[in-house]
Amino acid sequence: MDHGRHDSAKVRRMTNHARFTVDCDVLPQFTAAYLRVAGDEAAFIETHTAHAVPRLMRALDEQGLRPEQVRWVVVTHAHLDHAAGASAVIARCPNATLLAHPRAARHLVDPSRLVASATSVYGAARFAELYGTIDPIPADRVRALDDGETFALGDATLRVHHTAGHAKHHFIVDDPAIDTVYTGDTFGLVYPALQRVRVHGARLPVVRFAIATTSPTDFDPDEARKSVDKILSLGRGAACLTHFDEIRDLDEVAAQLRGWIDRSEALLRRVAAGEEVDVAAELRRAIADDTAARGLVLTDADWKLLATDIELNAQGIVFAAKKR
Repeated sequence: MDHGRHDSAKVRRMTNHARFTVDCDVLPQFTAAYLRVAGDEAAFIETHTAHAVPRLMRALDEQGLRPEQVRWVVVTHAHLDHAAGASAVIARCPNATLLAHPRAARHLVDPSRLVASATSVYGAARFAELYGTIDPIPADRVRALDDGETFALGDATLRVHHTAGHAKHHFIVDDPAIDTVYTGDTFGLVYPALQRVRVHGARLPVVRFAIATTSPTDFDPDEARKSVDKILSLGRGAACLTHFDEIRDLDEVAAQLRGWIDRSEALLRRVAAGEEVDVAAELRRAIADDTAARGLVLTDADWKLLATDIELNAQGIVFAAKKR
């Protein structure tokens, strides 16, 4: 896919099936949602925040679809950069049902704890700026999906697999009709801005850079490895990441993620053993070493792009260490 475009939606079509990447544009090509169309039915996979909902509705309209045709709104987990827009999408799509992990579903029916927790961190004004309004979703419009459960979209059958490691309330969505798996945060962060092109004569290979996400509060290295392996075991040709877009070199990304999980676990063990560790500084050093080894020199803009993830990853590692 063309990562130079900043359109609201990009498309992959197969017969009467289509998948559109919607750039939610908190930053360009930073957070994606997906509009999946099968026949005359549609589903959103991920919603980002309430501020992204106009983009989702515009993507629907651009494909000649009406909100009434949206059958499902799917969130991979309840972290607010994935699910904070769910209530607003459900309100605009009268025939849609929300699909979520059982541990996530209850917090979307009653989001009071999510809202209170985030508000305590950011304050009310900043929370509204980041996430907008999060309303309760009527329980009769929410369906919790167990591990391995399926749902139909047109003539396609999609299946969820529970994937802990990043969050206990996380699942991935397997979409065999278009040879795709939607991975949420389980398959890491692959920002297009950090995928450089290296020139070798007439060849222009991409220098791939992927990093695992270990943000609070459920990072579990063993479960994270199992989830990466689960994604590979599905044998899909494409993975659609929330951060960001389609990738097709799944083996390469998986190898990098395993390395980052190992590094993160090593830092976790040091903190758990009582060592004074500046985890964020260690992560920055590891990123600098890893990218340099790949021939990728990060710019100030690149480090700014990664800054929040580095801090969140450090917090998640420290939190996991304190639970041991």
